[in-house]
Formats: sequence, C-alpha cells, structure tokens
Amino acid sequence: MKEGKNYINLIHGDLTRATQVRDGMPESIGVMSIKTANRTVLEASLLPTPRVLWDSFWYEGELSCLFADSNVGKSILAVQIADRIARTDNVLYLDFELSDKQFQLRYTGEHGNLYAFPERLYRVSLDCNSLLASDFEVAIIGSIEQMALQTGCKIFIVDNLTYLCCAMEKGDAAGRLMIQLNNLKKRYELSILVLTHTPKRSLDCPITSNDLAGSKRLYNFFDSVFAIGKSAQDNGLRYVKQLKVRYGTYSYDADNVIIYEIEKVDAFLQFVHRGYSTEKEHLKKLGDNESSQRDCLILQLSQSGKSVREIASEVNCGKSTVSRIIQRSKEGRTAAVPSVLPSQPTGSGTTGQDGTGGTTTAAKQAELFAEQEKEEDKP
Repeated sequence: MKEGKNYINLIHGDLTRATQVRDGMPESIGVMSIKTANRTVLEASLLPTPRVLWDSFWYEGELSCLFADSNVGKSILAVQIADRIARTDNVLYLDFELSDKQFQLRYTGEHGNLYAFPERLYRVSLDCNSLLASDFEVAIIGSIEQMALQTGCKIFIVDNLTYLCCAMEKGDAAGRLMIQLNNLKKRYELSILVLTHTPKRSLDCPITSNDLAGSKRLYNFFDSVFAIGKSAQDNGLRYVKQLKVRYGTYSYDADNVIIYEIEKVDAFLQFVHRGYSTEKEHLKKLGDNESSQRDCLILQLSQSGKSVREIASEVNCGKSTVSRIIQRSKEGRTAAVPSVLPSQPTGSGTTGQDGTGGTTTAAKQAELFAEQEKEEDKP
C-alpha cells in the first residue's frame, strides 16, 4: 500500500512539474530553485523519515549544536552520544580538544583496563604539520568534504567550533564556517553535531539562546540546539535542556530537564541518568545581599546609558530580568513622588476595577514598555 502511495505521489510530482513549466515559471534562476508548495510536499513525502540519533535532541540530517560552559562535560556527553550511534552506524568524531593520551586516560579504569568502543566509531585529530602550509579554513572544510566522499560516513561530531574559529583568527569566521557546514550537510546528506562554548555564565539564571557564544550569527544556522547546565544545588549533577527544535518534539524545556551525574562506569566516563526536574530547582538562589548588589549594579549600568542587552551580558543575567529590575525601579520612583494627590481624579480616563484611573495607568505602562523596548533595541 505504501509503495502504491509513493507511485501515485511520483505521478503527482511529475504533473505539478509539468504544470509549472506550462505556466511559464522557471524551475531555477541563478543559484535559486523554484517549486510550487505542492510539488515540494509531494517530493519530500518520497524521502525517508529522519531517524532519531539521540533522543529528541538530534535527528538524522540535522546540523545540531551542543553548548555549555568549560569543564561541564560537553565532550563527555558527545563521546557518549557517538558511542551509542556507532553501534549501528559509522561515526567520525573530530576531536580538536584532547590529545591521544588525554583521551586514553579518560577511558581507562582504576586498574588500567581500557574501555572498548564500537568498531564503527572513528576518532579524527588534526595533523598540525600539514596545517602549517595550508589555509586553515579551506583545509578543515576540504578535509570534512573528502572524508564524507571517501568514507561514505554520514554522521560527524565536531569538538569543537570555538577552537576552529579561534584558529582562523577572523571575526566572521564562525558564521562563514557554519554556512559551509550547512552546505556540506545538504550536499552529502550529513548529520552534524557541533560542540561550542558559552561565555562564563551565572548559575542563578536559566540557560537561553543568548548564552551561545556568537549566538546572533550562529543560532539560526542550527536545526536543533541543546545545552548542558551545572546544578547550583549539587556540584556533581548536570542537566540537559532543549532550546531549539525543528523536527520532533520539544520535550525537555525549562519545566522538564534531564538530570545526569558524571561517573566512570567500567572505564567509560559517562552521563548517568538520574531522572527529571525543573531547571529552576537547579539554579542558584540569590541571598538578599547578593541580589541587592546585582540590582544596584544593573541600575548603575542603566543610568550610565548602557542597553538592556549590554547590561545582561555584563552581569551574566537574562534580558527579561534586567528589564524587570529597571522597570521596578522606575515604578518605585513614580510611587515615591506622585504627580497628583491620590484622592484627585487623573483626567477623564475610565476607572479600573481597583478604583484607579484605568486609562492613565495603561498610558504609564505603555510608556514604560516603550522605553524598555528602545533599550533592548540598542546595539
């Protein structure tokens, strides 16, 4: 029945293509391909459904990102993901972080026993001598393309993007590299997981897309994004959170993160599943004094003319938190010095349910939100 359905869709696809040509609409112009929406859907229906590579975080055919702060366990989790996938598929793990000896020690037990990885897992390291005489960016992208062609491997893990971009020493390196990886993904039907760092962040704030280093240039290139957070309540715990999903389900948001503990089991250093929780339970609880100091710093930076985005970056806090503190301060000043006596009417506006001037209150709120939006829009 399924084969019959595919056959019918093939015929429909040919008919929609013929109709497009008949109507005088070209199939391509320059580097752009043009199809009707119906033809796009019909042709895509003939393609296989992407497989799950790791839970709902990474699917076949996706360019995905895993990010976290230093020493939180990105590489440990990435190798664990590679180990699982390599039981059925060839995986190329591009390791730009550890030396061969460091990698070996990480997967050696107490008594010197070595962990046995699946034979389908291949670790790739840089040949520094060859790189000396080459353009770094051209060499890396060219090598990945050649590996895809010569090995037939479809699954790549790059550890990590931060190293590659630093080595290129160019400001737009990350964005350009992502474009090239995306092109390789589409051309050779690859599945690529890229690891990258996040700037040092405060443990009292939830993980957001703003924590991804170079997020403005990078975030939109990825099909899916997930991150590792360190628990502020227990130093040995980690949590994994989804931030972006294009295929599959958005299962692990702030209300349902996965909790892990890093342990070495039978010489294999890994994330051991410990259940589920909310992200809030693992964030640092600010004391009154610490919270007050942070709020004062935010207000000082705001008064100096810095934007909400700049302040959030400087104090390692979310933009919404910064905006809320600034707005609360403005409301406090307004309440301390009222423009009219509380018993006097405030113009001809309507009265709200609490007996206050509804229209005037709404106007004040609108002014505050307008000021807030202006601050957020500053570069």
